[in-house]
Amino acid sequence: MTEHDITLTVNGTDHELTVESRTLLVHALRDELGYTGTNVGCESSLCGACTVHFDDDAVKSCTVLAVQADGATIETVEGLAEDGEFHPIQSGFQEEHGLQCGYCTPGMMMAATDLLEENPDPSREEIREGLEGNLCRCTGYQNIVNAVENAADEIHAGTVADGGCPADAADRSESCCGSPANNVRWPDDGGETE
Repeated sequence: MTEHDITLTVNGTDHELTVESRTLLVHALRDELGYTGTNVGCESSLCGACTVHFDDDAVKSCTVLAVQADGATIETVEGLAEDGEFHPIQSGFQEEHGLQCGYCTPGMMMAATDLLEENPDPSREEIREGLEGNLCRCTGYQNIVNAVENAADEIHAGTVADGGCPADAADRSESCCGSPANNVRWPDDGGETE
């Protein structure tokens, strides 16, 4: 098997490694570099447990070859906290108990931070749509939505204080919204699947 020398910047740290052509990014992160927060779920892009930020976009790292990431900037769940302080999404998951077994949590957090970058004040429906490509096998969806709302509130409080989005919710939804499309339907507020 052909090997390739690649360079990745993961959570702000530069890494040089040698990988086989077939090595998936998720395996390079976990097995070669020790970033085990990124979980291997389905290895077919269905569950989202392996979601990371690849050059600022949320991607399922089981769908990317490590050689395709050569020169890229990658952020994993381990990179969310800064100076020992939880990122608002981590605080939201903790405060709202947005996890059960925790296996999907890293991927959910990475997808949620991507959503909140694009849409800092999402509705509950927009949160569900933004996380549709991530599955929770414990069916903890309502608490996950609550956790993302909590994080959005925390981020928004900091943004308004810094002169960002307007404080009026109607103005925020018009001036700050964006919504990524995915392909898995989430349960509605009643907790049942559609």
